Amino acid sequence: MNSEQALQIQTVGVVGCGLMGAGIVEICARSGFSVVVSEVSQEALHAGLGRLRKSLDRGLDKGKLSKAEHAEALDRVRGTTDLEDLSDCDLVIEAVVESLEVKRQLFARLDEITEDHAILASNTSSISITKLAAATDRPEQVIGAHFFNPVPVMPLLEIVRGMQTSEACFETLRAFGAALGKQIVVALKDNPGFIVNLLFVPYGLDAIRGLEQGVATKEDFDTAMRLGMNHPMGPFELMDFVGLDTMLFIADAMYAETLDPRYAAPPRLRQMVAADMLGRKSGRGFYDYG
Repeated sequence: MNSEQALQIQTVGVVGCGLMGAGIVEICARSGFSVVVSEVSQEALHAGLGRLRKSLDRGLDKGKLSKAEHAEALDRVRGTTDLEDLSDCDLVIEAVVESLEVKRQLFARLDEITEDHAILASNTSSISITKLAAATDRPEQVIGAHFFNPVPVMPLLEIVRGMQTSEACFETLRAFGAALGKQIVVALKDNPGFIVNLLFVPYGLDAIRGLEQGVATKEDFDTAMRLGMNHPMGPFELMDFVGLDTMLFIADAMYAETLDPRYAAPPRLRQMVAADMLGRKSGRGFYDYG
């Protein structure tokens, strides 16, 4: 740890061990923090911990981790299906489904079971931190900690301050993010979409509208943005990578908050999600990954 404030956080709780949750668990454990990760069932927990081990194994095989670092990271992680096992955590990061009601219920429960000093953070990509904080009796200790997939590789951490987030909470989380080796950007306002999705969501939705209108093929849209704007991926490649269901969740949340037509999901996006064409995660989206 490279900060007095980061030292305040010894044990990190992570709620959810899906793709994002497992990545958050990994980066915390590799950075020296003890981690307690919870899931809703033994089956989900087993799958999540398997995902974690597979990622650590890849790091070992590629020489990014030594055998000792690999073993130590695994030793720092404890899995559970009982949320109360997170009661002693100094920081809890939720990485559950992108639903306001689900997250509010979770925050209310975490507020009951954790110690008074604990910080409660959300990995949400679009939902208001202020609304989540309102479900607790400690709104000053609720904050957004938006990681990017894959968490162990992507260098960015987007910190989001709610309306009542305290300076002490913010500085502690910023020091924690630095201890993880992340480059930090700060959303100074609890604005729908924060920084990244404020720009990305309209960009992606406009690309889909352009495809629907016959402006160009998806391949040419992607090539144009990769070669013309020096983006590593074009919009359709990127949306497939993020997940079209995630894209729809975020767009719907931003539209519900603002009623801004830029965030209204095009019919094609809804149809693809309904057809389980979710991108890389399902094997097929705008492109076929079979």
